[in-house]
Amino acid sequence: MTRSGTERRGSYAKGIAKREEILERALDVIAREGYRGASVKELADAVGLSQAGLLHYFDSKEELFTAILRKRDEVDSAGFGLYADDGSVVRGDVEKGFVAVIRHNADVPGLVQLFARLSVDAADPDHAAHAYFVERGRTLREAFAESLAARQAAGELTRAVDPAVLARIFQAVADGLQVQWMLEPDIDMAAITEALFTALDPRTARTEEAGRGAAS
Repeated sequence: MTRSGTERRGSYAKGIAKREEILERALDVIAREGYRGASVKELADAVGLSQAGLLHYFDSKEELFTAILRKRDEVDSAGFGLYADDGSVVRGDVEKGFVAVIRHNADVPGLVQLFARLSVDAADPDHAAHAYFVERGRTLREAFAESLAARQAAGELTRAVDPAVLARIFQAVADGLQVQWMLEPDIDMAAITEALFTALDPRTARTEEAGRGAAS
C-alpha cells in the first residue's frame, strides 16, 4: 500500500474512533444534563471540539441524536443480556433483559426524553431518525416474538394471542410507559411491565383458581 493509502486508512480509523468517543460522551452528558440541557455546544465541549467540528462527523444535529440512540441500544443490548455474541436473542432472559432495560431507563431520564421526542419527530418520513425507528421497532418485535413464542410453547405465556401481536403490545406498553413516567416520575415502569408478564402467564390464573377453591 502506498503512503497516501496508508494515511487515508489511518485518517479513516481515527475518524471512526473520534465518532465513537463523541457518542459515548454524549450518552453521559444527556443522561446527566437531560435532553434540553444537552446542546450541540455542550456535547462539542465535552469532546474538545467546536460545534462545526462536532457536526463534521455527522450530517446534522438530527443525525447526531439518531446516532446517540443507536449507541444507547448497542450499550443496553450488551449490558443487559438481550442478545448473544452472535446477535441471536437470548430466549431464557427475554423478560429479565427487557424489564432490566426499562428499569435502567428510570436512571437516565435525559435519554428517555431524547427517545420520546425524536420518535414523534421521526413520524415524518424525511426525518433523519425515521429509518432508525422503523428498523428498530421491526427488529425488536421480531426478536421478541421469537422469544415469546418459546415461552408459549413452554406453557409460560398465554397462547390466546399471536406472539407477533404480543411483541407489538409489549413495545407499545414500554413506549407508552415512558411518556407516562415523564409526566409522573413516581411510576414504576419495570413493575408495571412485570405485572403484564404475570397477567399473561396461564399459571397465574390456575394458581388463583386453586386459591379460590381452597378458600371455599
